[in-house]
Amino acid sequence: MSYFYGGWPRYVPVAERKEQARRKLEALKKKGRNCQPVAIDGRAIARTFWGKKWCGNLEAYSDYANRLPRGRTYVRNGSVIDLQITAGKINALVTGSEVYEVSISVRGLEKNLWKSILAECAGKVASLVELLQGRFSSAVMDVVARHGSGLFPIPQHIDFRCSCPDSASMCKHVAAALYGVGARFDSQPELLFLLRHVDPQELIRQAGSMPVTDAQTALAPHQQLDTPDLSALFGIDLEEPQVAVISSSAAAKAGAVAPKRSSDVKAAKPKSASQARPASAKKKAATPHPNRTGNIAASELIARGIPRHMLQSWLVSGILLRTEARGVYRATRQTEGRIADYLNRRQAAGSR
Repeated sequence: MSYFYGGWPRYVPVAERKEQARRKLEALKKKGRNCQPVAIDGRAIARTFWGKKWCGNLEAYSDYANRLPRGRTYVRNGSVIDLQITAGKINALVTGSEVYEVSISVRGLEKNLWKSILAECAGKVASLVELLQGRFSSAVMDVVARHGSGLFPIPQHIDFRCSCPDSASMCKHVAAALYGVGARFDSQPELLFLLRHVDPQELIRQAGSMPVTDAQTALAPHQQLDTPDLSALFGIDLEEPQVAVISSSAAAKAGAVAPKRSSDVKAAKPKSASQARPASAKKKAATPHPNRTGNIAASELIARGIPRHMLQSWLVSGILLRTEARGVYRATRQTEGRIADYLNRRQAAGSR
C-alpha cells in the first residue's frame, strides 16, 4: 500500500471504500465468519429512543467532539462491516484504507447506581415490551438517560483500541463503531443492558416487589390501574368488594319499596367451582407438581386453576418463558412455587 504525508495512508474515495467493504465481507462469509454489518438507511443513524439516546450521549462529551463527525461519515457509508456486542465488549471491523479491527470495552454499571435506578423507576415500567420500545413516562426517561448516572456510559467508562496507524485518542474507525452501536440499538435495544451488565427484567420485577398501595401512589392519577390490571401486574388476586343483596321481602320489612322488575330480585348466587369442590380436591389442586424447568402447556396451567391474566403476568416477570410453540411455555425454577402460592391463596380465600 502506498503511504503519503509522513506515513499516512492515501485517501480512499467513498465508492472505492464501499466496494472494498463488500469484497471483504464476502471473503469473511466464505471463511465461515458470521458478520453483522451496520446498514444505515438514509441520513439518520438512529431512529428509536435507545439508539438516539446512545448517539446523543456520545455527542454530549467534548472528549469525542473532534473525531465523531468522521465516524458518522464512515458508518453511513457502510464501512462497519461487522459489529458484535457482548457483555461489556464491542468488537468491530471497519474498512478505511484497509480493514481495521476495533475493540471497545465498556465498564459495567456500578451496583449502587443500578439499585438507585431501580428505586427511582419502581412502579413506572409495566412491561419489558414497553421498556425496550422506549414507551414510558418522561420520569423514567430522565432517570435512564441521565448524563453520568444513567444507563449510558461516560467517556471514563469506555476504553478502545484500533489497529489503524492513527495515534489520536479516538480514531474515526472507533467513532464509526460507536455510532454503529446506536444504529444496532434501534433493532436490539436489549443489548444496552447486556453491555452494561444489568438485567432489564429487574425493572419489571421491581414493580412486582412493591406493595400495591405504594405502586398505586408511584403512578400519576391517569396511570393508576384498576383492580384487574393490578392483579395481572403484581401476580396476586385482589378481592372485589362484597355488595349485599337484599331480597324484596326483606326490603319490604325494612320499610323500603320493593322493585317490581323481576331483574331486580336476585337469586341466590351459586357457589363457584372452587367452593363446590370437596376438601380433598382442593388439597390436591394446591399441591405443586415436582420441581421442573421443562415445557408446560397453557392448557395444563389453566386446568390447574391458573387464570389467563396470571399467565400474562408471569410471562412479563420471567416466571414463565415463551417458546416457539404457541400456548407452550418454558417453566423456570420459580414456576412451581408460584403456582403453589397462588393456589394456596385461592384456597385460603375460599375458606374464609
